[in-house]
Amino acid sequence: MKRAIIIGSGLGGLSTAVILAKYGYRVTLLEQSAQIGGALQCFRRAGVSFETGMHYIGSAGRGEIIDSLFKYLGISESISLQELDPSGYDIIALGGSRSSSRYPFAKGREGFVERLCSFNRSWRDSLMRYIQAVESVAASSSIRNIAGEGAFVESGVKYQTLSMDSVLEELVDDPLLRDILAGTQSLYSAVAGRTPFALHAFIMDFYNKGAYRIKGGSSTIATALAERLKAMGGEIVTSAKAQKILFNSSGAEGVICGNGERYDGDLIISTIHPAAFAELIEECQLLRPIYKSRLRSFRNTSGGFTLYLKFKRGRMPYMNHNLFGYTGESPWGCQFYNSSNWPLGYLYTHSVPADGGGYAESGEIITYMNFADVERWQGLPVGRRGAEYEDFKRRCAERLIAAVERDVPGLADCIEAYWSSTPLTYLDYTSTAEGSMYGVAKEIDSTASRVSFRTKVPNLLLAGQSVNSHGLLGVLVGTLITCSHIVGNNRIYNNLKEYMEE
Repeated sequence: MKRAIIIGSGLGGLSTAVILAKYGYRVTLLEQSAQIGGALQCFRRAGVSFETGMHYIGSAGRGEIIDSLFKYLGISESISLQELDPSGYDIIALGGSRSSSRYPFAKGREGFVERLCSFNRSWRDSLMRYIQAVESVAASSSIRNIAGEGAFVESGVKYQTLSMDSVLEELVDDPLLRDILAGTQSLYSAVAGRTPFALHAFIMDFYNKGAYRIKGGSSTIATALAERLKAMGGEIVTSAKAQKILFNSSGAEGVICGNGERYDGDLIISTIHPAAFAELIEECQLLRPIYKSRLRSFRNTSGGFTLYLKFKRGRMPYMNHNLFGYTGESPWGCQFYNSSNWPLGYLYTHSVPADGGGYAESGEIITYMNFADVERWQGLPVGRRGAEYEDFKRRCAERLIAAVERDVPGLADCIEAYWSSTPLTYLDYTSTAEGSMYGVAKEIDSTASRVSFRTKVPNLLLAGQSVNSHGLLGVLVGTLITCSHIVGNNRIYNNLKEYMEE
């Protein structure tokens, strides 16, 4: 039985571990923190639970791709979902002179087009061109198209090299409609002229097939994967931060952790950020300095400031959709704020009430925050960064609540308590460079953002959000890329196909 050592217990690490265990590997999963899960983690404050990263998922209905992948991973029975409002799972609220209407994204092709056409019938042709482009991108990269190593991702789709904003301008005549369609871009930190239309299309299609919140929080996915791994003989070691990958003359042979332990393996897989991985291989003579330098050079997406809200009992009606709000007329450029106009946009969402009732117990507000805003407190202990940092967070919280209250009147009166996090928090708990929300930014120039799952060392591989894309489907596809290379593409596909055809 071959031994696999996996670094990082986020979704990428856990799913890679489960798949390799399915195919006979003896897996040891190393996690730097005391708690597994990465961005799947949830935490509790004052009796309510909060998400840290995965606030809702898509394509999880019966027969959809996430449903099939959960079955393939053996965790579908452990995950309970609540579908968001099919008539408007995401709502776009533009500011400025455009603030009189809220624009809903409805489930499915027909619902999506018809609901937006109710605002302007002349939008129909543009919407049909747009939805056809989205569907063609999604179809070209379907997991059903696995034909060879990585073929389902490297499909040569032209929209990988065209920017999201340029394609929207080509397909959609009305500038207002273009801004509406770009309204959920904080889900992937889009930048005009850089972000591929393909990334936008993948994510739009993913949610349009059905959007869901996870009852009990996304940590249930981490727990289910961990239990599945242990049932197959795998081992999870927490509080074991990888410090160095060990090499012999021909390849990788083990990992040394901060706890002093050494873990030997026939296969080493890193699922952490490429820059953090570069630190682990610094002394490796089998990998060229230029490769290590490149791992540190990728542009990262922006970080985030998040407010975790506990509502007064029976005061805030549960919102079965997500609200993307903007203080200006356009969703573009919200990362490029200044001290006087922050925040320029936000995502406001609720958690599924634990009692199943009609009132929300908790919610979250997320907006962009760049690492430079908090860099001066880097390195200080968690929870002990000082009065200046706490005052900074309090002022940011007040401004963010005020911004959201313009779209949600009475919000402040419903809040019993709140907590906040900054990019420093994300950096501490996930080791993602600069505390970025989605790690390496995807660019139309693939050489500037493409992280290969392979290295020049045959038994040293990568997985996780940087290999393919972030988010539930993006990370799981990245896992399949890596695992297909290890155990054989046909074996993975033939087994997965059984669940896709149910």
